[in-house]
Parts: sequence; structure tokens; C-alpha cells
Amino acid sequence: MTSCDVAIVGGGHNGLAAAAYLARAGLRTVVLERLDHVGGAAVSAEAFPGTGVRLSRYSYLVSLLPTSIVRDLGLDIDLRSRATASYSPTIRDGRPAGLYVGTDLGQRTRASFHALTGGDHEFEAWQRFYADVSTIAEVVEPTFVEALPDPAALRAQVDDGLWRAIVEEPLGTVIEERFADDLVRGVVATDGLIGTFADLHDPSLIQNRCFLYHLVGNRTGEWRVPVGGMGSVTDALARAVADAGATLTTGATVTAIEPGERPVVRWQDADGEHALEAGVVLANVAPWVLDGLLGEAPATQKPQGAQLKINFLLSRLPRLRSGEDPALAFAGTLHVGEEYAALGTAHAEAAAGAIPSSPPGEFYCHSLTDPSILGPLAGTGAQTLTYFGLHMPANLFATDPAGAKQEAVRRTVAAIDAHLAEPLMDCLVTDADGNPCLEAKIPQDVEADLNMPGGHIFHGDLSWPWAYDGEPLDTPARRWGVATDHPGVLLCGSGARRGGAVSALGGHNAAHAVFEMR
Repeated sequence: MTSCDVAIVGGGHNGLAAAAYLARAGLRTVVLERLDHVGGAAVSAEAFPGTGVRLSRYSYLVSLLPTSIVRDLGLDIDLRSRATASYSPTIRDGRPAGLYVGTDLGQRTRASFHALTGGDHEFEAWQRFYADVSTIAEVVEPTFVEALPDPAALRAQVDDGLWRAIVEEPLGTVIEERFADDLVRGVVATDGLIGTFADLHDPSLIQNRCFLYHLVGNRTGEWRVPVGGMGSVTDALARAVADAGATLTTGATVTAIEPGERPVVRWQDADGEHALEAGVVLANVAPWVLDGLLGEAPATQKPQGAQLKINFLLSRLPRLRSGEDPALAFAGTLHVGEEYAALGTAHAEAAAGAIPSSPPGEFYCHSLTDPSILGPLAGTGAQTLTYFGLHMPANLFATDPAGAKQEAVRRTVAAIDAHLAEPLMDCLVTDADGNPCLEAKIPQDVEADLNMPGGHIFHGDLSWPWAYDGEPLDTPARRWGVATDHPGVLLCGSGARRGGAVSALGGHNAAHAVFEMR
């Protein structure tokens, strides 16, 4: 094929979602993917040879994917709730302790707050705060699959003080006003720091934008485990693309996009160089990468990711010094080193160019919710463990990536070991080659593997999910938040407005902009 209605550059989950929508509408749609498989960061892989265990290698939970998109595309996916919302081990008055938060905020959660803080104030403050946040979610989340809304219309539906606290003032201010306990404050704050390197009082409010996205998915903010791993989401989207009749080509490296009345995409594969003329091109790549494909100087500074991702395979879950049941503590999000003061210390150390002395981060045991990913190890006691570390900007690894990665992993393991009754490394399985089952990814690895500039998992800083004051909305692409400087080239990935995470919103919104253009 040398021409088509829509050419999509990049076969990540957003590109697949866009292709499914467009092809179902009868548009000749071609997806070009650089790798030998689709899915981008939303993939499952046997990271440890010979184990048969398939891990969600990069992205790992689903919240922002709207049920309307699942329904529109007929996606056969099972997103399963976790038995525990979170558990946060800590040392209080020299003794091991912890904060348990259940998915239902029942009596066990109240008792845990009381035991940690000595009263009911923090639990009641928690209930009030998240009830307030849910009112914003009820208003904002439905607009994700619509053209960019007017913020004044949204604000009119939300308590004025709450809007100011979440949207106009640094996140740290409302956390400090609403909560008194250092650990409780830190657990609340972490949703503003996932993949985002910022102080909680940063005047840019980037932490607020991250917080909003993490708390509004499907109006509940619940992060769920995809049964079969993240690859099951990609597989369902790929089936929708095939059923719709789109053409999906892997091993196709796009080398240039020539904008114009009918843009041209140039790409190469094992057979040589090719050109594809399209009515419109959707770029499922980061805006910084798109600038290079267009032959233009980058419009912004190269993004910089700020996370450490580690995948483990354990023979058993380690025991906790607090005495909490590991099957309960690790079933949700296990916060380590994420007390409020500790988050500030870690940010200051990283901002000064040092790996945090006690890295803050979060552990997840997805195999407790979905044993199917264990394959032949199911029922043996083995479990997967995923770690997402905060405040690990790419510059910390620039000079000596291998050495700095090793040190970051060492400090991360030491941070969790401080709360364990047995060393984490003693629980590791070895793979078929006799190597410990531990895989670490720093931002440089994410960039090399997935072509995400700087290893930034959102392709750049998140934006508010609404139109800005004075922003022109005179074209379909602008109304849907997918515009570039070229009318025939649209964003459709995480770098689009309302992009980020495994949501398919970039693909959905780009496709709907194309529908309006025709």
C-alpha cells in the first residue's frame, strides 16, 4: 500500500486504539511499529528465562482506561480489584508498625489508623478528603472522552475551596492542612509523584496535575490488575484492530514525516525503504520524538524521566517485622520510605545530584490478584513483585548508568529490608541460567527499549485535562487536545492532552478529531 486515509506512527496501546476506531469507521488505516511486537510499554514478557512467568514489564496497573472505550471496541479484558488498597510499614517510637488501608475503608482500616496515630482524627480526615476528591472525579472524568471542556464550567460544579486546593495551590498545602501524621501525609502525597519529579510545594503544580490523573480514573481512581498482565490489554486492542481491518506492520522504523496537504511517512524495514502517503498522520510517539521526525528543532527541552522500575520473582513473600500478613500487605500498594518528610529529603538529595539515601517507592504483588501470570510456578508459593521508585531522575544515571543503577537497586533493597524479618534477596528465585530473578530499568533503559525520550513515562509533563484560558479551539485537533503545528499531523499518544498512563485516551481523542475533520 502506498497511500491510505490514516497512517499511525507507533503501535503502542494508543495507536492501536486509534486504529480500531478509525478502521471500524471504514477508513483505510495503517499502523507502523518499530519493534517486532505491538503494545509499547503495555506488554507482558518472560523477563526471567526458563521460569515461564510473564510479568508486566513496564506499565503495570490500569485506572484511566474508560469503560466506554472498552465497550466501544469490544475489548475482552478482565481488570481485577486488589484485596488491599495499601500497606505502609514504618518505624514508630523505635518499634515496627504499619498503616493498613482496605479497599472498603472498613473497621480494620479505622483500627489501623487508630493504632498508628492514637486516635480517629486522621482516619476521619482521610475519609473526608477522598470523598471530596471523588466529587472532582465525578465532574472531570466523563470529559476525558469529549472535546476539551471549559474549566469555568467544571469549576462551577466543584466546591470553590476544593478546586483551589487541588488545581490552584501546591498539593503540599492541602495535605498539610488536612492531615497531621507524617506517614499519612506521605501516603496521600505519593499519587502526585508517580513518574513526576517535583517538590510537593512546586509552584508549577506539576505534582497537582499528576495527583488529579491518579485519582479520577472511571470516577473512582481505583487502580486494577489486568488479568494475564498488561499484555492482555494490548492483545485485546490488537484483536480489535485486526477485526476492524486495519493494516498493522511491525519491524517498520519510521525515519521521517513530511507534512503537507497529504503528509508522507517514510519508513524502512528489512526489505528496504518505503513511503506512505496519507490523508492524516497520527503520531503515537512523544512530541519531542515527533519534532525530530518532522525535521524540526525540538519545541521543548528533552523530557527527563524520574523512576526506577524493578521486577522480582520470589520463591515466597518475605515476612514483615510489623507482623502483618505478607499476603495482605503486598496485595495492594506497599509504600516504603514514603513518609512525608522522607519524600522531601529524597527529592532534595536527588535535586542535588545524589541517589536518595533511602529511596521512596512502592511494591506491588500482582500474582496475589492474578495467579495466572505465574504459569508453571502457580501454587508453589512463588510470587511476582514489582517496584516503582520515585525521585530517580535520569541525570543521576548519566555518568555511570550501570554503576548508578546497581547502587540505586542496593539502596532500594536496603530500604525494604529495614521493614522485613528476612532479607528480600534471600527470597529470590534463580532463572534457568542461575541468575537471581531481578530486572531493573532506569530512565535510560526505558528510552532505549521504548523510544520514550529521557525515559519519561508520560512523554513529558502532564497537562490539565481541560482548555486553558485563551487557548484557540478553532480546529478539531485543537478541540480534542491532539494538535501539532501541522494540520495533517496529530498527536495520539501519551504526549497528547489527557495522555499518560494506559488509558487509550490519546488514541480515542485523535480518532474523534479525525472524524470531525472529514
